[in-house]
Amino acid sequence: QVQLVESGGGLVQAGGSLRLSCVASGHTFSTLTIAWFRQAPPKERERVAVSGWSGQTTIYTDSVKGRFTTSRDNDKNTVYLQMNSLKPEDTAVYYCAAAPSSWITTTDYRYWGQGTQVTVSS
Repeated sequence: QVQLVESGGGLVQAGGSLRLSCVASGHTFSTLTIAWFRQAPPKERERVAVSGWSGQTTIYTDSVKGRFTTSRDNDKNTVYLQMNSLKPEDTAVYYCAAAPSSWITTTDYRYWGQGTQVTVSS
């Protein structure tokens, strides 16, 4: 029922910035908790950041704290991941995922986007 589409990935030099967008449809957007995950094999997929329906946010990945922020615009059905001071180790496929929960602590991510590749060159 929920469709998520990520965009904004690409190739960037170390120290640069990217802003990823996740547009949701098929659900009342404001009731969704939306998280950003990233996957860079052979590493396990990790949850990077979460945004709650009322705008509360949490960054889970220590290495991106102070560099990444997430925010949402409920009027546009869109969640953003602003990535600054990018490092080569940030290279990964970034996914947004949605949970039909009002609790930012939820782990019930049922809906996933296709992912967008972020590549950071040194």
